[in-house]
Amino acid sequence: MKYCQSCILPDTRPNLIIGEDGICNACKNNSEKPHINWDKRSSDFKKIIEHAKIKSKHYDCIIPVSGGKDSTWQTHVCLEHGLTPLAVTWATPARTEIGKKNLQNLIDLGVDHIDYRISPNVEKRFMWKAFQKYGSTAIPMHMAIFSIPLNLAVKFDIPLIIYGENSAFEYGSEHDSSMGYEMSETWLKKFGVTAGTGPEDWIVEGFTHKELSGYQRPNSETLISKGIKALFLGQYFRWDPEAVKDVALSHGFTFNSGNRKTGYYDYADIDDDFISIHHWMKWYKFGFTRLYDNLSLEIRNGRLTRPEAIQIISAVGDQTPHQDIEKCCDFMNISTRDFFATAENFRNHAIWFRDKDTFKIKNFLFEIWNWN
Repeated sequence: MKYCQSCILPDTRPNLIIGEDGICNACKNNSEKPHINWDKRSSDFKKIIEHAKIKSKHYDCIIPVSGGKDSTWQTHVCLEHGLTPLAVTWATPARTEIGKKNLQNLIDLGVDHIDYRISPNVEKRFMWKAFQKYGSTAIPMHMAIFSIPLNLAVKFDIPLIIYGENSAFEYGSEHDSSMGYEMSETWLKKFGVTAGTGPEDWIVEGFTHKELSGYQRPNSETLISKGIKALFLGQYFRWDPEAVKDVALSHGFTFNSGNRKTGYYDYADIDDDFISIHHWMKWYKFGFTRLYDNLSLEIRNGRLTRPEAIQIISAVGDQTPHQDIEKCCDFMNISTRDFFATAENFRNHAIWFRDKDTFKIKNFLFEIWNWN
């Protein structure tokens, strides 16, 4: 494994490329931010939404929301710009109490809202199948959050869908046309975290077309003919998790300070008990965790140094979400023994090696680590 010499992400992270200078493309993307003309981008956003207001028959835009800081930020920005939005949520089967509270606060800011729940009988089967085949319980989640808003936009003739940050830009990707301002079909295939699959690929796994209706996306021709665009707000306004959190807090968002669910931020990934499992599997597959992602953002934004971030990883130690795993296993009707046995199938032996009864990572970030 090679690690970026600016942040702490390894070259095993999907779409992350470390150059000959030792710096990853996510850090290079971030270094461009001070040179971006954000005033012009803000002006561009205003032109887009004015066009949407003229074109819209009912709602001006859809905002995909959960119960997190980014959702509150997106909603505030849209309302501040005079949009009449429809907030839409894929309802996780494991919504937390703080997630419920923040979602209600977001609605109370002044938006209509649809809470879209997929049949738990389908969802639990889909999650288990996805975990068995790709080592990811979150494939159904990502498929849903990128399909439900598009389908509703078509049904209600809503011209604009406004997502939060562009993960391709913030977490690493080559500069290409798929990484830009809009969430295109190419972007979804590459960065949508569905293992490059669509609902049609799961029919052979025992699902019917009708069962997977909630995951079906309208085709590109339909979206083009209706003039529907999905964009990333983070391409028009500088996205920084701390700044976004501060805006959200000023508009009623709350979190339990000091209670980290996964990663470094105690205010992120708090609305869903199952998201921690998605992040945890990075450890098996790629040899890093959500903590590395978060700390790398802090390094890029000048709030931590690289040595400080490494020290935090050492102090935090293991973040295996045992309670969330047990809850997820109960939902999927499987045993934790089956869960961990399946997870083991996705251990990346190109980076992991067995030392007696313990697995360790070759060329790890630092020498002393409790591998047990």
